[in-house]
Amino acid sequence: MAAVPSGRSASLPPAVEIDPQAARRAQSEGALLLDVREDDERAGGLPEGALGLARGAIESAFPALEPDRGRPILTLCASGRRSLLARDTLLALGYRDVRSVSGGFARWRAEGLPETAGLLGADAGDRYARHLVLPEVGVAGQARLLRARIALIGAGGLGSPAGLYLAAAGIGHLTLIDDDHVERSNLQRQVLHTEARIGMAKTESARIALAALNPGIEIGVRSERLLAANVEEAIAGHDVVIDGADNFAVRYLLDAATRRLGIPLVYGAVHRFSGQVSVFDPRDAASPCYRCLFPEPPSAAEAPNCSEAGVLGVLPGTVGLLQATEAIKLVLGAGRPLTGRLLCYDALAATFRELALPRDPDCPGCGSGAVFTGYEDIARICAAAG
Repeated sequence: MAAVPSGRSASLPPAVEIDPQAARRAQSEGALLLDVREDDERAGGLPEGALGLARGAIESAFPALEPDRGRPILTLCASGRRSLLARDTLLALGYRDVRSVSGGFARWRAEGLPETAGLLGADAGDRYARHLVLPEVGVAGQARLLRARIALIGAGGLGSPAGLYLAAAGIGHLTLIDDDHVERSNLQRQVLHTEARIGMAKTESARIALAALNPGIEIGVRSERLLAANVEEAIAGHDVVIDGADNFAVRYLLDAATRRLGIPLVYGAVHRFSGQVSVFDPRDAASPCYRCLFPEPPSAAEAPNCSEAGVLGVLPGTVGLLQATEAIKLVLGAGRPLTGRLLCYDALAATFRELALPRDPDCPGCGSGAVFTGYEDIARICAAAG
């Protein structure tokens, strides 16, 4: 029996397939290269000069795109199988010279032939593959995530899990804001940091970890404490702010600044074995604000911090992940955010409880009679309570 040329099935006549190098030459001579992979597959790149059209849309859409039935057509998919089916469809539509590129895009790329970056960049098809197949995300949603700018206040217990999953999800720009340095006592729960980075600024330690996880995103750092003088400037231009702060003064400043700038604030807090999550969205007229929940800052005795009261090490992981989830939903415009709801988690009982959190008409922050007298006044109120 005669040997079958490499890359060609014994049952196929010679004109059915063409190798990528020959396909590239045929392109230069006027052949149309048709990439029949799905939109999400092409998001990470496609052959230079190729027309992208999913195989299922060929029959209805391709004749309008290429009315010349005599033009040579080269079909390409991921590995060379669907392109054979696409060839059959095109022949049935009356196209006379149709060949499938053997080995598909995998072989095209392996042979170093030129590519055009897809909508999401070179490695996006692989990196975000599980997002791209979700109808609620897809190519358009992943593109929104890659364009999003999120400010992460605190690179500690809550900021660690939130930052890791936001970076992994492809949030295009993360701004890390924290004035603290890594201490050994942080490592029990602040999983962005390592023993080797003790003494380093938390923002820089976090930047190293997040850049290693996803080098394709931008990470900005502000190694400073949020104060009345810088809070608006620090968060302006972001799409979402995540509250991973560990003190009421910063939270009250964030509450006022996000309301004034119209930026959703994803609130999270932990204490011993329990945590809370909610969303305060000034774009929603019915949304409460942080001061609907805490009209006035509690005293230090009423709300001790983690160094005084302690916290279960895994608890910030649960709450920070919920905050990251809410932020991603807000960017995508998907699902039902925790606006007007307070989600309470009890780690010891392993239970979640949801409480209604309506907007307070008499709230000193967002109520009808509320008057903003400046961030300095807010800082003084918090200082007096502390």
